[in-house]
Amino acid sequence: MFAYASSSGSTTTGGLGGSWMSWVIIIVMFAAIYFLTIRPQNKRDKEARKMRDSLRPGDEIVTIGGIYGKVVRVTDDRVIIMVGSEKTKLEMAKSAISSVITASAAPASSSTKAKAEEPEKEVAKPTPKTIKKLGAAKEVAEAAEKAEEVVQAAEEAAEAAEKTEA
Repeated sequence: MFAYASSSGSTTTGGLGGSWMSWVIIIVMFAAIYFLTIRPQNKRDKEARKMRDSLRPGDEIVTIGGIYGKVVRVTDDRVIIMVGSEKTKLEMAKSAISSVITASAAPASSSTKAKAEEPEKEVAKPTPKTIKKLGAAKEVAEAAEKAEEVVQAAEEAAEAAEKTEA
C-alpha cells in the first residue's frame, strides 16, 4: 500500500552520524560522573584509611558517634580508647574513628600543621566537684536571701506592733 523510497547513501550516513554522537554524549556523561563523584570519594576514603593506619597510643580521637577519647592500644582492626574522668576503656573498630584531634607521635600532615599553628583557646570544663560546689554555693545564697527576707519581715512586724501600742 505504501511505498518507502530511500536512497542508500543518506540512510547510512544519517544513521552513523546520530549513533556516533549519542556514544560521545554517553561517554562524556560517564566521565563527568566519575570525575565529580567517584574520584573525590575514593580520595577521601584513601585519606581516612591512611589516618586510621597511622593511629598511635596517646592520640586523641573523635569517633563517628561523637565520643572523644585517647588511644590506649592499637591492633590490626581494633582500637582501645580511654574516655571520661573515670578512664573507662572502650574497644571499637578502627572504621568507627572519625578524626584525630591531636596526634602524639604521628608525623604532622598539612591539615595538622594548620591546626598546630592556630592558638587553641583553653576552656575550663567544670568537674563534678566544681559543679557540686556551685550547687552548694547557690543553695547557701538562696538560704541567705530567705533569711534576710524573714529578718526584714520581723523588723516590719515589730515596728507595726510599736505603732499600735503607742
